[in-house]
Amino acid sequence: MTISSSLNASVAGLAANASRLATISDNIANSSTFGYKRAETDFHSMVIENSRGSYSAGGVRTTSQRLIDQRGSLVSTSNPTDIAVRGRGMVPVTLESSVAVGNGENPLLLQTTGSFRPDADGYLRSEAGLVLMGWPANPDGTIPVYPRDSVDGLQPVRINSNQFAGEPTTEVELAVNLPATSTEDTSAGDIETLSIEYFDNLGKSANLSITFTPNVPAPGNPATNEWNMQITDSASGGAVIGDYTLTFDPARGSGGTLLGVADTVGGAYNATTGEITVAVDGGPMNINLGTLGSPTGLTQLSDAFAPVNISKNGTPVGALTGIEIDPNGFVRASFDIGINRVLYQIPLIDVSNVNGLEALDNQAYRVTPSSGTFFMWDAGDGPTGDIVGFAREESTTDVAGELTELIQTQRAYSSNAKVIQTVDEMLQETTNIKR
Repeated sequence: MTISSSLNASVAGLAANASRLATISDNIANSSTFGYKRAETDFHSMVIENSRGSYSAGGVRTTSQRLIDQRGSLVSTSNPTDIAVRGRGMVPVTLESSVAVGNGENPLLLQTTGSFRPDADGYLRSEAGLVLMGWPANPDGTIPVYPRDSVDGLQPVRINSNQFAGEPTTEVELAVNLPATSTEDTSAGDIETLSIEYFDNLGKSANLSITFTPNVPAPGNPATNEWNMQITDSASGGAVIGDYTLTFDPARGSGGTLLGVADTVGGAYNATTGEITVAVDGGPMNINLGTLGSPTGLTQLSDAFAPVNISKNGTPVGALTGIEIDPNGFVRASFDIGINRVLYQIPLIDVSNVNGLEALDNQAYRVTPSSGTFFMWDAGDGPTGDIVGFAREESTTDVAGELTELIQTQRAYSSNAKVIQTVDEMLQETTNIKR
């Protein structure tokens, strides 16, 4: 019985070391595979109840696991959509085949790194056939509120290489000086004009025409310090969209600053912000005239008309020039007019037991009951790290360590084989007792 148990234990030892050899060979084979997580085999003794005076070998059994929580070093690349997670968390991906079906049922898979490039349909896809997923942004670049514990809201990231974008003008800030001499009784009442280009909702160019007409007093009367400001919109057929009376302060210390703004046509003047709101053809537009008593904005000083500064938002239509993913997971599109726009946000997914994930082909993982439920974080928030663009994560295999374990495994395998040979010789001796 004892000799037989020795034989069985050594056979189990051979099988155990063969399993360990398999994980070592897998690790070495993937030492240059980006994102590969090394596997290891652990040995566990098996004990059989022994009677007094004898001992039966129980043998050994093995368990293998993939150490998904280990992270490899990051290496730089030249592709802006090569990404790697620095720290805890994984990016969501799905199968190219499920995206091609187009029924919206895309299985959730996870990766810590990937090399994604737009395919023929614009999807950010890796050569292994995995498509990056994220939350789509609103047209203004904001991200809606999506559920964090469900894949609802996640969509394959799709980039249109022929994409165009423009931003409408919604804010204009005026800093203009009106001549103080024009509101005196000796003035000729010259009208000052100003034209401001803006961009509508379709990226087309339009113009606001602003005329400043001084209120000239009768001969012998003091200066009125008052102007009429009229605004017309070319996109509205030249219609008057704003008509205001501007009064300037002649007092010492605050001379030349706005004293009051009265409206006839257009939105009322907001004394807190210094803005008026007019309705251009594409919607409301805020024009900042400056606050009351402020030396910036509209002023009335000296004898010269001077548009000091005119600033506005909005851009004409531009063509897509590049895509990159920032540390917070925002997929940003850059355009040749100098703007960038958020198209998607890539969340980082975290689970309670990372090593409980199911390992799949191509360094992808799937949530299991052993891993626990998942939660989607903003990159850099909570327990998660951030996303690094132009980077890939190297394999966690240490070739020198694996070769050392390979030597140990070979010696252990040979030793178990020697035990089997010894048991065979002892059994042979037993059979030779009777000749």
